[in-house]
Order: sequence, then C-alpha cells, then structure tokens
Amino acid sequence: MDRADRAKAVAEYEDGYRAVIEALEGATEADLDAREAPGEWSSREVVHHLADSEMTSAIRFRRLIAEDEPLLVGYDQDEFARRLYYNRPIEPSLAAFKAARETTAQILHLLTDEEWDRAGTHSEFGRQNVDDWLGYYRTHAHDHAEQIRRARATVSR
Repeated sequence: MDRADRAKAVAEYEDGYRAVIEALEGATEADLDAREAPGEWSSREVVHHLADSEMTSAIRFRRLIAEDEPLLVGYDQDEFARRLYYNRPIEPSLAAFKAARETTAQILHLLTDEEWDRAGTHSEFGRQNVDDWLGYYRTHAHDHAEQIRRARATVSR
C-alpha cells in the first residue's frame, strides 16, 4: 500500500467502532439475542467476538512491530463463542473493543515506512506484514456492523 492507501485504510479502521455503535443504537435485549439465521451469531455474540478479536489483533499488531519475525497464532472463534460466555452483558466488551482500536490507531499513525513492512508468520494464513494485518481489520468491524443490522431486522416490532 502507498501512503494514501494506508491513510484511507487507517481511517476506515478507526471508524469501525462508530459503525458498530451505530448498528447497536436503540437495541433491546431481544435485538441483541436475535439471529439472522439458525447457526449465525446474535448481535450480543458479535460484540463479544469483536472484543476478543480486537484484543487478539492488537497484540498481533504489536508483535509485528516489536518482535522480529513473530509467530502469530490463530484461534478458534467459534470455540471462544462457546466457552467464553458470550451471553453476558455487552458493555465491557464494547469498552475493550474501543480501547484496543483506539490504542492501536495511535500507533498506526506513528509507523515509519520500514515498520509497515515488518512481518511475521500467521499459523493459518502464512506470511503477513502490517499492511496485510490492516487490510483485514480495516473492514472487520464494518462487516460485523452489517451482521448486527441483519440480525436486528429479524425482530418483530
């Protein structure tokens, strides 16, 4: 990515929290627990996933910058959803998601050209550099915000 593309990607990444909050605006407990379809995550589960994913991605990003050739270990997101009590209240997970995004964005704005090229190996996806990391996470929250909207749309009013 060139500097202009990176700036656009960072701005989209920074906007992810807002997109999720907007999708959740006015959500009732029924909205939070509705599913788009059987087997899909509820909005509540999506929020907890975003917190877990964001905290994990923030550590991966930091390891890319601070360590030489780190191994970035994948995780089973469905197992997290099953075992980490994704039926709990969402407010702490929203706070964790927001904090991880904000602190990571601060660092993204400070990276040198050399730091953007730093890379490691993801256990599932192979070699990844900071641009690759951002390429995935720039839309992650937006995609889940749309999932929240679709799930909420299934609730009868």
